[in-house]
Amino acid sequence: MNELQKARETINKVDKEMAHLFEMRMDAVRVIAEYKQENGLPIDDFGRENEIIRLNSEQIKNDEYKSYYVNFLKNNIKLSKDLQHKLLEGMTVAYSGVNGAFANIAAQRIFPSTRCIPYADFKAAYRAVEKGECDCVVLPIENSFNGDVGNVLDLAFFGSLYINGVYEAEVVQNLLGVKGASISDIKKVISHPQALGQCATYIEKHDFETEDAVNTAVAAKMVDENGDKTVAAIGSVKAAEQFGLQVISEKINDSGANTTRFAVFSRSNRKPTPLDDRFIMLFTVKNTAGSLGEAISVIGQHGFNLKALKSRPTKELIWDYFFYVEGEGNINSEQGTTMLAQLKECCSNLKIVGTFEKEIHI
Repeated sequence: MNELQKARETINKVDKEMAHLFEMRMDAVRVIAEYKQENGLPIDDFGRENEIIRLNSEQIKNDEYKSYYVNFLKNNIKLSKDLQHKLLEGMTVAYSGVNGAFANIAAQRIFPSTRCIPYADFKAAYRAVEKGECDCVVLPIENSFNGDVGNVLDLAFFGSLYINGVYEAEVVQNLLGVKGASISDIKKVISHPQALGQCATYIEKHDFETEDAVNTAVAAKMVDENGDKTVAAIGSVKAAEQFGLQVISEKINDSGANTTRFAVFSRSNRKPTPLDDRFIMLFTVKNTAGSLGEAISVIGQHGFNLKALKSRPTKELIWDYFFYVEGEGNINSEQGTTMLAQLKECCSNLKIVGTFEKEIHI
């Protein structure tokens, strides 16, 4: 056997082993896809992908081969994601509104291979997941200009779902009217209260009347069905396209950096990882002097950074509140376990809604 034949024999042997390993790898990908569907996680996980490339490329001793191996790994990752897309085609994602709503846009960006199902409002979309009608739900929790979405925080406190990821999306509001309408025709604008608040300066400048709608896309639908040139909606370009409206004015929101944070809720709580550095918890404190201050102090004493603290009425007793907390740090660590144990001593109720890696911009 000459050198060429020997080299080809080696390649055949390695390829045979690689075929077996490839099947093992894709079997593992199937398990991952099932886990992601159950926990409402997106296919893309760029932190994990970069970690795979970094750790495995370090195993290559011949520097001449390293760049080729990186490309080999990237192709493997692409094939794995292709399989996940195929497997998750049956995954269902709930959102509030109709096609063209910002929650719909966010859901499609986070879960591009899934079927997005609209519901009339936040509560209906949330309950759909609780009842098993959908695998997860994408809901807004905060806008950078107009603050938190209180109804969704209430659902997080009183409901049973977990937050397995938070995503930031730029929100651009536009004035949408029927074909042929101009800015001088408009007397009234319809939209979700959050959107109206984000465009308050523009609305005041033009002295528009306002009317609330369940969400921005529903507002666009109302304008289309009404057919009145004097009434416009505030919403996305996609909503204008969906309902055959024209964009009368673009980018009318008061702030140029208008961002909404969307949370993905699911029935299962994802398994903690060493990379988790964000958490969301909800609690009520005992009715004793200094209880809230003590709870906040406990969080800081254990090295966790408090990013947000918001209060909401429990609606069970007058002037009784629950507190929504977002923090930085891994609460699944030893320090986190100790912190949670101490928090239980000064809190009457304590609920960990979710832990996840840092927020992702979509």
